[in-house]
Amino acid sequence: MSQKLITVGKIVNTHGIRGEIKVMPHTDFAEQRFAKNSPLFIVLTKGGAPIPVTVESSRLHKNMYIIKLKEIASINDAEKYKESLLKISEDLQEELPDNEYYFHEIIGCRVVTDDEPAQELGTITEILTPGANDVWVVKTPKGKEVLLPSIPDVILDVDKEAKIVRVHLMEGLL
Repeated sequence: MSQKLITVGKIVNTHGIRGEIKVMPHTDFAEQRFAKNSPLFIVLTKGGAPIPVTVESSRLHKNMYIIKLKEIASINDAEKYKESLLKISEDLQEELPDNEYYFHEIIGCRVVTDDEPAQELGTITEILTPGANDVWVVKTPKGKEVLLPSIPDVILDVDKEAKIVRVHLMEGLL
């Protein structure tokens, strides 16, 4: 499969005997991703080709989605998909407003400071979501990790095409 797939959830368990699955959402657009007739792909943890599936029904239950897929008829069918990922094709992503980014667009970007001349800080390796704002984890060339809060005072400019993020290092960040 040549198209890029984006993770929207993880199958954490089965639910009931009719083949429903419990899904931990990994998207801000869960209602849309898990709506009736939405196309998804199941990607098994042990590898193999993505399996195309279609949502028959879904409902929110205790911060998880209980989803019935048209292709899964029983608990026995659903059992083999535990711990697998649910993905969508990249072309189904929503357009985001300015200054909002998908995680996969940010991870891997080089980080440079707003100093003259600009200094390269490192590469974004991870995004943490502890609460009020996201925190971007930057790995320096020496292997240290720098935590940058994703706030306008710190993140000055993001160039998704060039994969460069320009930041202002406030006192105490290093």
